[in-house]
Amino acid sequence: MKLRLLILALSSLLWGASAFGQGCAMCYSTARAATEGGQRAISRGVLIMLFPPVGFMTIGMGLAFRYSKKRDQDHELTTGS
Repeated sequence: MKLRLLILALSSLLWGASAFGQGCAMCYSTARAATEGGQRAISRGVLIMLFPPVGFMTIGMGLAFRYSKKRDQDHELTTGS
């Protein structure tokens, strides 16, 4: 179980590594030229747009692990091992 979680964590980190190279020069210069309030609004907007997908994925993974654990327990009860 610990090995499975370690593999999941490492693959998640490596999967997102390509996202760090996505900064476009035009977007960066436009955001940098904005006022301090505008920069804060952009940062908040990015966070607000990030919460729904992360929330759905977290809930989905939690439900998947919960289902698999319940399925394993049911299998143990029916097979008796």
